[in-house]
Amino acid sequence: MPLERLIYVSRARGSAADDLLTVSEIVGASAANNRRDDVTGILLAHQGRFLQAVEGRGAALERLMARIEADPRHTQIEVLERRVIAERQFPYWEMAHGHAPEGAPSFDTLDAKGAFAVLSAAAELAGAPEFS
Repeated sequence: MPLERLIYVSRARGSAADDLLTVSEIVGASAANNRRDDVTGILLAHQGRFLQAVEGRGAALERLMARIEADPRHTQIEVLERRVIAERQFPYWEMAHGHAPEGAPSFDTLDAKGAFAVLSAAAELAGAPEFS
């Protein structure tokens, strides 16, 4: 089975995207699930929205998206891109997280290319080895 990358944006219910405890809970659960399922990725929170890229096998990404769709902290989930990839862009993290880089556009306006650029910039700022 080939590797895939899935990028989605969602609206946080309530203050989920801005509440550090809530984001920490999401990241903690995600890291455990992703480690088990061999999924890697990065999650950003910005202006009440989540932007996430996840990478792994298709079946694992299907299970992940089912959990996200059932999670009451997410609404208005929009998949921006899902495609086969030759290698992982975010291989070092079961689930890195943070806020959008300074000057990032609203997640509401991003297409797949723009979303990938924001996620990559955030990974670089976080000091990911592939960007060093």
